[in-house]
Amino acid sequence: MDFHNPQSPVPFWISYFGSLIDAEIIHRDILPFLNKLSTKKLDDIKAALPIENVMITNDLETIQKMMLTGSLLIRLKEDDNQGLLVKAEMNKAREVTIPEEEFSVVGPKESFVESLTTNLNLVRKRLPIPQLEIKEFTVGTLSCTRVAVLYISGIANEENINTALQRVGDLKYHQILDSSYIAQMISDNDNSPFPQLIDTERPDRVAGVLAEGSIVILVDGSPHALIGPTTLVKFFSALEDYFINWQLASVLRVIRLFAVSFSILVTPVYVAVLNYHYELIPKDLMATLVSSRSLIPLPPFLEALILELTIELLREAGARLPTKVGQTIGIVGGIVIGTASVEAGLTSNVLLIIVALAALASFTTPVYKMGNAIRLIRFPFLLLAELWGLIGIGIAFIFLMGHILRLTSFGRPYLEPIYPPRLEDLKDAFVRLPFKMQEKRPIELQSPDTVMFSKRKADENKDIDE
Repeated sequence: MDFHNPQSPVPFWISYFGSLIDAEIIHRDILPFLNKLSTKKLDDIKAALPIENVMITNDLETIQKMMLTGSLLIRLKEDDNQGLLVKAEMNKAREVTIPEEEFSVVGPKESFVESLTTNLNLVRKRLPIPQLEIKEFTVGTLSCTRVAVLYISGIANEENINTALQRVGDLKYHQILDSSYIAQMISDNDNSPFPQLIDTERPDRVAGVLAEGSIVILVDGSPHALIGPTTLVKFFSALEDYFINWQLASVLRVIRLFAVSFSILVTPVYVAVLNYHYELIPKDLMATLVSSRSLIPLPPFLEALILELTIELLREAGARLPTKVGQTIGIVGGIVIGTASVEAGLTSNVLLIIVALAALASFTTPVYKMGNAIRLIRFPFLLLAELWGLIGIGIAFIFLMGHILRLTSFGRPYLEPIYPPRLEDLKDAFVRLPFKMQEKRPIELQSPDTVMFSKRKADENKDIDE
């Protein structure tokens, strides 16, 4: 759109894309000054306008790029070979709200939004230090998406920084719609079901990992940040663990790890024991299992597979429908289908309880994408349990451990601190010890500044205060 005012003392043109420009900025901050022009120099106009991000150029490529990202072009009739680019983009973004996936009862209630500028502000508010470095890239030949890589200079490892910057800078794709695109493209092994970068919507978590020495990636248009390098045990650590006392936090972490193991193994073990190892069933329990399966026409494997697929269908339907309808489908559908299948003699009530508990246990994973991986790997365990019983489960476990041992995140071991064994990092792995015992940053991050705080100095200051 072109705007021309021949009545001005110095005639000028304004060119812009109407859908990208905030009209209020034009009428409030630009036109009142341009209509009173008495100069024929763009430099004087630049100095007079009460707007930042103003530049004079005659480069057509720069003009095209800036106008497509929300700038307007001012040209004078006397000299239209160059123009003044003024940033006047329309900023319409969702307000900062509470986290949906990583909700916590205690602690901050802010989450990232789709605006990269707002997200950077949320991080800088928590880390108001000059050492916080932000490197911006433009990724996507069509979408031209802004991607920011954040780290704290002097704390983050240089090799980790260079790895992140190189992988983001080398991305060649036509459009980047979300941070999930970046996560899939820069992961060490994109064929693995396990996420190698933590996906979070919480600015406080981002600030915490930056202080430890991690690298964070933010994408314009995405309300989620990517954290790396990371390890497997960090996916079972909720931010709320740091807002409660360490004893309770440690118990909750152990419960989560047990729940994940239970979710993966309980249904395959049920199938293996009924098919091959029924002598392991206690006599008191045997009568209950026999009576519950006496009228079931299906073998345990098909019975378990049908129930597992039914749970996945209910979960997928609940996620795709509107919130209130989805909750109704999940509750009513589960009750109706479960009761009907038992009464029809298609499944046993014992297995129905086991599958329901396994599904419930899988929801304890704090990171959604790790929960998806847990859901997927249950099926190979179930298949091998049908083929070879407990030996098949052992084979599946060996393959799973072999795969995890080979995984890395930004080149760092994924199974640390289990392998390679690092006792120092166990202080904040399966359990969370008190803050006073966590003086050093995680070894797996290889930070040049390993000490987070000095316990000795803290004790001395405490004695002085007393």
